[in-house]
Formats: sequence, C-alpha cells, structure tokens
Amino acid sequence: MRILLAEDDTLLGDGLRAGLRQLGFLVDWVRDGEAAERELRTQSYAAAVLDLGLPLKDGMEVLVAVRRAGIALPVLVLTARDTLPDRIRGLDLGADDYVVKPVDLQELAARLRALVRRSHGQPQETLTAQDVTLDPAARSVEQGGAAVSLSGREFDLLHTFMLNAGRVLSREQLEQHLYSWGQEVESNAIEVHIHHLRRKLGAALIQTVRGVGYLLLREAPKA
Repeated sequence: MRILLAEDDTLLGDGLRAGLRQLGFLVDWVRDGEAAERELRTQSYAAAVLDLGLPLKDGMEVLVAVRRAGIALPVLVLTARDTLPDRIRGLDLGADDYVVKPVDLQELAARLRALVRRSHGQPQETLTAQDVTLDPAARSVEQGGAAVSLSGREFDLLHTFMLNAGRVLSREQLEQHLYSWGQEVESNAIEVHIHHLRRKLGAALIQTVRGVGYLLLREAPKA
C-alpha cells in the first residue's frame, strides 16, 4: 500500500517512514506543502498522512486544493493543532481522519488501513474474493482455509487487486501502487508477479483483459 507522508520534522518523518515501512506500507516522504500538493496531483497513492504546519504551503491549503481538484484519496491529518475548532475545520475541509501528535505507530497504521478499506467500499477488516481471504493487518493470505505463502510484492499486488475487485487495472496503475520513489521497476515485473500469484492461487482469480490490463474476479467464473 503506497502512501504519501507530508511532514517537515526530520526526526518524526524519518521515524514514521521507517515504522510504516516495517508494517508493510510503501512511503514517499515530502517535507513541504508545495511538494505534497504536487505529488498528490501527479502520483497514485492509497492514502496520505498530512501535517498542517508545513513550510511553503500550509497543510490546510493543500487539503483544500486537492479536494477542489477532485482528488478523493483518503487524507489523514496528523498535527499538533489539537483545539476543537482546528479539528472541526480540518474535517469540514475534507480530511477523512484527524489525529493529534504524538501518535502510536500501530494506531496510525490501523487508521490508514481502515481509511483505505472504506474508500474502496470494503467495511470488513479482511478482504475476500472467491475462496481467497487477505488480512491486511497480519499481512497473511488464506485460500480455502489454508495459509498461502506470498512474497512482500506478491502480497501488495494481491492487496491492490482485492481492494479493486471487479475493476480493470492497467500495468501502469499497478506499478504506481507497488513501487515508491527510487525503486527500479523491471519492464515485465508486473507480469512476473501476476504469474506467481496465478501459480499459487489458481488461474481463475486474475484475468487478463487484452490490451487494457488485469481484472480480479470477486466470484469464480461459472463453468
């Protein structure tokens, strides 16, 4: 799950990035509001963690700008501004959650997972398609009740597919969800990961839509 972190405090930002990576997130970190708005306008993220006291452009201004631009990704505001009027204003301007510093890393991760689930119309903690169940918090997968061993990249790819079950995703969209800044992407990386998922979970789960991309079927195709 690729997220944007906008935080100007170097010590806090470094800690959040490292901690969230350990919990399975791909984290791109920017340190000012102009960079945050630019990345949100041009890149594909599952969610954003937005500090309000950013240099160059205040976090509230960034929030207003991206919502006016029709960018609907979940935004979690993480800030030291703890007054009730600040919280109300942040939520009214388009924040999906408002968390006051300091925050427990596990809680932050849980809130992000919940926001992403809800943004995809998935209210349950676990995701299910056909006979496959994925637990984002435990980073585990079962098929027919039996555990399935996946690599980190395979898990992230399956997670992306299951969040978008029934929707065709292009290779470029999948790459944006799976790779953060500075990560080299082989030209056939997505195809290789999909091949591995099909080998481990069966060919019927992920379909190729020729010339467009790939589709995860929530229900098994009828014989």
